[in-house]
Amino acid sequence: MEKVLVTGATGQIGSELTLALRQSLRFNSVIAAGYSQKDNIEATKASTHIAFDIRDRATLKKVVQKYQIDTIFHLASLLSAVAEERPQEAWDINMTGLFNVLEVARLNQCAVFFPSSIGAFGPKTPAMNTPQDTIQRPTTMYGVTKVSGELLCDYYQKHYAVDVRGLRYPGLISYKTQAGGGTTDYAVDIFYAALQSQSYCCFLKADTQLDMMYMPDAVNAAISLMQTDSKHLTHHNAFNITAMSITPKQLAAEIKRHIPEFKISYQVDPIRQAIADSWPKHLDDSCAQHEWGWHPQYTLSAMVKDMLDKLANKLSGVCHVTG
Repeated sequence: MEKVLVTGATGQIGSELTLALRQSLRFNSVIAAGYSQKDNIEATKASTHIAFDIRDRATLKKVVQKYQIDTIFHLASLLSAVAEERPQEAWDINMTGLFNVLEVARLNQCAVFFPSSIGAFGPKTPAMNTPQDTIQRPTTMYGVTKVSGELLCDYYQKHYAVDVRGLRYPGLISYKTQAGGGTTDYAVDIFYAALQSQSYCCFLKADTQLDMMYMPDAVNAAISLMQTDSKHLTHHNAFNITAMSITPKQLAAEIKRHIPEFKISYQVDPIRQAIADSWPKHLDDSCAQHEWGWHPQYTLSAMVKDMLDKLANKLSGVCHVTG
């Protein structure tokens, strides 16, 4: 990777991935792209930021050629809950955007990173230790776009030799940007609530078990995969990865170790609960471990402590964290 384009650079993953790439590459080697200019997003500060719609292939092509891009991290999409509310728009953005990226990559010899998700699975998928290669029949539009995206990436890799690689991300937890429209958003919102009001009302049931990951691990996984010698890869695309498999009740208990006053209640959102119930509880990520050395750095306890410390600082030190 020498010249990188990050689409969706102001999103939850993109904002932190852009910063990490800028730190590991030359300062001006990372181009941040988003639907609109957001000056308050840290990732776009002091770096080249371009605002355009990912469905505009002509502009995408011009950007790639102008900046001599060799690698595209394609993160622009609508997330699960929002996609279910606006399914037609989700298909248009998620699939047209990916197709444009792959076509531009094919014509300009770019490598591509595509993030899939646990949403690519469905209720008929084995829920525990979900295999790398298994049945995928998602029941949400988000999931449909993700499994369709995986297949499209495989097609471009097989037929056009485009170096497309990807990960199936679990729920992601970050203190730098708040989540926006995901079923696992509770795992971010709960920290803000714990520090600001010492109470949180969760939209999922207490025992809803899902894979989760702290954002530093998610960012490192993407960069590590793209830096791996291709001769070591069998799957290339859609690797299962995970760091911890937890429930809202377990996450709340770990937060309570640091903030004893914290209390959690539950008011279930039927739409997001149905989405969560259709997803695996724990992924088997042994293929990622064997093919490119994947290994998470953060356990649940380490993530919660770091998240509370960093978020407390972000919130101007108003909240006191014990432990």
